[in-house]
Amino acid sequence: MSETAIQRTSPPELAHLPADFWADAVVVLPVSKTAISLRLDDDVLAWFKETGPKYQTRINAVLRAYVEATRRAQ
Repeated sequence: MSETAIQRTSPPELAHLPADFWADAVVVLPVSKTAISLRLDDDVLAWFKETGPKYQTRINAVLRAYVEATRRAQ
């Protein structure tokens, strides 16, 4: 992609990155996830939904923090 095309299609804050900006970038693949059915208390689910989009990602982050804390304690 030409520099002109990048500047035309990029958000203003990213349009003028130095040419070597991505030189040391490392691709990080997302961790795979498994879709499940999970029953949560109504108020707990409502609270997470009120925090905005990606509430399921935040629920996962809370569960991950619990798992990691429990593993460290063992």
